Amino acid sequence: MSLSHQIPSVVASGLPRNDWTREEVRALFALPFPELIFRAAQVHRDNFDPSEVQISTLLSIKTGGCPEDCAYCPQSAKFETGVKAEKLMDLEAVLAEARAAKAGGASRFCMGAAWRSPKDRDLEKVCDMVEGVKALGMETCVTLGMLTGEQAKRLKTCGLDYYNHNLDTSPEFYGEIISTRTYQDRLDTLEHVRAAGINVCCGGIVGMGEKLDDRIGMIATLASLPVHPESVPINMLVRVEGTPLAQTTAIEPLDFVRTIAVARITMPASMVRLSAGREDMSEETQALCFLAGANSIFYGPKLLTTPNPGRDRDMALLDKLGLRAMD
Repeated sequence: MSLSHQIPSVVASGLPRNDWTREEVRALFALPFPELIFRAAQVHRDNFDPSEVQISTLLSIKTGGCPEDCAYCPQSAKFETGVKAEKLMDLEAVLAEARAAKAGGASRFCMGAAWRSPKDRDLEKVCDMVEGVKALGMETCVTLGMLTGEQAKRLKTCGLDYYNHNLDTSPEFYGEIISTRTYQDRLDTLEHVRAAGINVCCGGIVGMGEKLDDRIGMIATLASLPVHPESVPINMLVRVEGTPLAQTTAIEPLDFVRTIAVARITMPASMVRLSAGREDMSEETQALCFLAGANSIFYGPKLLTTPNPGRDRDMALLDKLGLRAMD
């Protein structure tokens, strides 16, 4: 039987499903590259204007000193990466960054803090930031680590639009990357966020030394959540000196594009974000990602503490491809 006969017909219609099996996801990854990209582009067009890209800016509001041991992260206090622990930014400094981001074309402002989980007193300061950014007419997203149900409810009351909490990888490979929190801890936070009525931003990282089976497992887990994440960031590992993954072999660009395409097919109504790692991607690879269904990017010189293409470079690329910023 040909591979095309193993792909459920629902793929062509772009209808969301929450019962994806690993075998089905594996069959998608195994499609000939042109066929996979064609199917992903079809699903993308069924659900979005393919000429639009949602633009977000990500600001580190509390940098470094994190007690977690995520092997990819330069902000862990356990690694010598040159990132210094800093205090939580002042409200006015954050709002100044948000104003600049809006002036540059961003519609969503994301704020990240290097915490295992926020203290309630710090959460109140973050809520002030959320309210201030929303008053500028921008969507808001934060990533603060693990949340309790009550903390998620507090973020909802202050008007937060999105909460980011990535699964990072497959359940099987997860223990090779992180030991200070469990996969279930991450799923519990996602459940708290969803129960509070906040949109979920959840994806993962590829290129950490995982196998194809792990990419399959990550996508299958995301696509089988009770409700798909509204935003799915797919990151390519940024190898940072001092982290355990600094010498990891880089992922093949076309394997990264395949992951974007499979995410688009399995989560048709989600925003699929071409996230970290773009600094090391060619324009051709990024163009293929947009063709494969990516419709969101971060712009600005940094993603938390790692390099990212500058705004002018991004705008030039979008213009070259005939793409425009989503309102």
